Amino acid sequence: MKAILQRVLSASVTVDKEVVSSIGKGVLVFAAVAPGDTEKEADSLAAKVLKMKLWDDDEGGRWKRNVQNIGGEVLCVSQFTLLASTKKGNKPDFHGAMGGDNAKRLYQYFVEKIEQGYTTERVKDGVFQAMMEVALVNDGPVTLELQAGGKKPSD
Repeated sequence: MKAILQRVLSASVTVDKEVVSSIGKGVLVFAAVAPGDTEKEADSLAAKVLKMKLWDDDEGGRWKRNVQNIGGEVLCVSQFTLLASTKKGNKPDFHGAMGGDNAKRLYQYFVEKIEQGYTTERVKDGVFQAMMEVALVNDGPVTLELQAGGKKPSD
């Protein structure tokens, strides 16, 4: 599994001109499921999302607090395009992404693990396989790539 984690002041997901989820201060997580990924990778990535230290502490210590420490929120968005291969030509190849029901099941498991590790009310989600508009106010900006299991794409 692969994720892009962004520290945000706010973020929202809109589907068919209707806001389906929104958060205030916290993290926006774009997550993708690769063939061969299992619950083990989802568990590992969910733990990383919650434990990643992205905020300073009250004494000015850098990179000391995670989303739970600050009482922030988490917005998860499925994003299979993170696993695109761009090695050949100018058209992305998406064979590196798991498709269909298996991807949906594992992605939903990932979101549930974040909820279980934190507080359900503080974790929001987009709509799997929908055409989504994601709006955000980046905080920093701070953007990290997280990987769990499998080999990292070499594009």
